[in-house]
Amino acid sequence: MKRTKAQPIGVLLDNLFKSPDVARKIAEGSLPHIWREVTGEVVAASTRQVRFVRGTLYIHVASSILRNELMMQREALVRSINKKLEMELVKSVVVQ
Repeated sequence: MKRTKAQPIGVLLDNLFKSPDVARKIAEGSLPHIWREVTGEVVAASTRQVRFVRGTLYIHVASSILRNELMMQREALVRSINKKLEMELVKSVVVQ
């Protein structure tokens, strides 16, 4: 077996986290936190569930008034979330 030059663990972890598949999974896991940052505490407190399936972010909210407001802002929410994530992960938002 051929030996390669030893690398610091930090460099190896950076390379791992920068790989597209791993970075995508990390971004998916951070969506509930990003949702709270983008919408604020009041909206996040009314949000019952945030889940991500195949490019679509599904949001369940308790208030019908809030649901209507969020539905009108879906495109802006997609842009804001993707900007925070620094990648085009979310394609659409469905508010239920």
